[in-house]
Parts: sequence; C-alpha cells; structure tokens
Amino acid sequence: MRLRAALVVAVALVAVLAAGLWLGGHPSVLPGFARETFVSEPGALSAEGAEILEDNYWRKTGPIELGNASLQGMVRELRRRNHDRFTEYFSPEHLESFNQQIEGRFSGIGLSVSSVKQGLRVETVFPHSPAAEAGIAEGEVIVSVDGKSIAGESSTEATKRIKGPEGTEVTVGVFDPKTKKTRQLTMTRAEVSLPNVSHELETVQGVKLGYVRMLSFSEESSALLKRAVEKVESEGAEGILVDLRHNPGGLLEQAVLAASIFLPKGEVVVTTKSRTQGDSTHETVGGNLPAKPLVVLVDGGTASAAEILTAALADDGNATTVGETTYGKGVFQEEHSLANGGALKMTVGEYFTPDGENLAKTHGIHPDVRVPFNPHSKADNQKARALQVLRGKVGA
Repeated sequence: MRLRAALVVAVALVAVLAAGLWLGGHPSVLPGFARETFVSEPGALSAEGAEILEDNYWRKTGPIELGNASLQGMVRELRRRNHDRFTEYFSPEHLESFNQQIEGRFSGIGLSVSSVKQGLRVETVFPHSPAAEAGIAEGEVIVSVDGKSIAGESSTEATKRIKGPEGTEVTVGVFDPKTKKTRQLTMTRAEVSLPNVSHELETVQGVKLGYVRMLSFSEESSALLKRAVEKVESEGAEGILVDLRHNPGGLLEQAVLAASIFLPKGEVVVTTKSRTQGDSTHETVGGNLPAKPLVVLVDGGTASAAEILTAALADDGNATTVGETTYGKGVFQEEHSLANGGALKMTVGEYFTPDGENLAKTHGIHPDVRVPFNPHSKADNQKARALQVLRGKVGA
C-alpha cells in the first residue's frame, strides 16, 4: 500500500512539474534533479540561457537580438569545426541584399571589384551608374568609405559598407595609381541592374573572334550568355573567348544551362554528393550552338558555378583555360527560410568535375596557359593573351 502511494505521489509530482513548465514556469525554480531532466535538451538549455540573459544582463537586450546571436554562434561553430567558409546566417536585412545579387540587382554605386592590399580594385564600372557619372575608372582603387580606411578588410565587409539603401549617400576615397593621388567622391546610391553578360567582336591577325564576359550566375544569365554568343557568331566570330574572371558563381542550374550552350545533350557537367540529398549527376540539356574553338579566361575570383562551367568546357568541350588558378570551391549550399524572415545558407554537399575532381582538394583549376594579371599594363594583358591563344586554335 505504501509503495502504491509512493508511486502515485511521484507521478503526481512529475505531472505538476510538467504543468508548471507548460504554464510558463522557469527551470531555475525546479529542484536540482528535475532541472537536470528538463534542461538536458540543447534547445531547452539555449532557451534557459536566453531568458537569464534577457532578465539579468547589465544592458537591455531582447529575444530577437539573442536569437540572431544564437544562430550566428551555431554557424561559427560549424564553420570552425568543418573548415567551412560558406555556411551563413542571413538576418532579414542581409537576406534582402543576398537575394538582390542572385536576381542581378543591388543598391549601391555600380562597380565590380577585387580585393587588393590597399582596398578594392575597380574591375568594371557599370554604365549609367553613380560610379560612372562620378568618373571612377577601371584600375583605380577604393581605399576608404565614409572617411574610414578599408585596407586589409575582406571584400565582403568592404563592399557591404559601400552598398546601402537607394537614395542614401556614401563617400569613397578613390586612389589613382597613375597620378598617385586620392580624391573623395560623394555619390547617391541607386538601384543598379547588373549588365551580367557583355560581348564584343575582336579581330586578331585578320581573324574575327568573339569575346563574351559573364559576371555571375544569377537568374536568366545563361539565356543572356547564349544571346551574346549568337550575336558575335552572327558577326562572323570563328572562335569564342568566355571571360569568367571575378565571377563568384551563383545558381547551379545556370551553370548547367550555360554548359548546354557549348556542349551536346547528355554531357556530364557536374556530379554532387550530399548526406541529405543523395548523389546526383547533372547533364547538359540540349540545344547547343555549333561547336567552335573555345578559350576560358579565369583568375582567383572565378569560383563555384563559374568553376563548374570552366571544368565542363575544358573536360568535355576541348576548351583551353588561360589566366590564374581559380578559387577552389568544392562544396555547394542550400538556402532555408526562417520564421523571422531571415535564412540559413548552409553547405549540404560536395561537387565534382566531369573528370571526378573536387576543386577544393585540387586547390582550384590550374590553367593550361598561366598569365598573371599585370596591373601596370595599359591594356588587359590577360585578355590579350587569351585572344592570342584562341587565334592559334582557329588556325590559318
């Protein structure tokens, strides 16, 4: 009888404790043995810590701030433990900026840049942009933003300071390597649509060659690339130079569609391996243009989808690669929306070239013809050399 009574009391006690938690009781008021039971789950521990901080921290803080910090802490730990540079937590504000890039638009001054010791070297000035109207030229270096030096900052952090809401002002210090002088330019940010693909016809030793440059793999970029290639071919181009320098990649499906412009249907573009998604092989979808001699121009800023396209054209399309070793990204990410309006962009698998190489392990694509960029050259020395290589492939 005593045993039965003890069991009833124990069950009742657990029920009361559970009800207390369900009704909002804090675990800190529980006896030790119960607190250990109810706080053993990591989620409960995080919630307990957040509530203690919110109630007792010496400066006012709130659940949104603590929630963001908690997610950022998880991401930092995974990045550190797995040597993963690409998993990110986007707050709602940062997610909007990221989505603008994928869609081929952003609010800023209209430049593509690369990181150098002094700051950001201007690679492209987009037409009709605030930067173009202010007279910024390719080859100049942005050394400060709103009076603060950006020397030594990552390109991600530095460009984040230049971008901002449409209609707001930003002042940048622009260093001219020719005059050795720095000027301060104040511009009003505007929405800039990326001229993602540009093209022109070049004549080298009497032979017409098509030059096509692609800045990213955002939405519709493969369709723009195909139109550009068709345009230069209609003008008589006998070979195509695809410039993927400073192209950070983007959407995997756009890389597959871009490869389909040059390669027949059924050619392997990339294979992927994922713990959660399984293994997949992505092949060209057909509708390719007539084959012509190909050269792909790359550098250390050529990454992700841009590397996938480069490898596919080199492995399956007999393309010659020219320039500098590419970035070497061998993993891919997936975006998951969060209830707060933000998102987690997390690494979910690895990818492999048609030859079975993981570019992280090979430290990028090593070009067939290595041509370091010469910042002191009046002309683009890498482009000039790539055109010469293409001219040689076309023949007499």
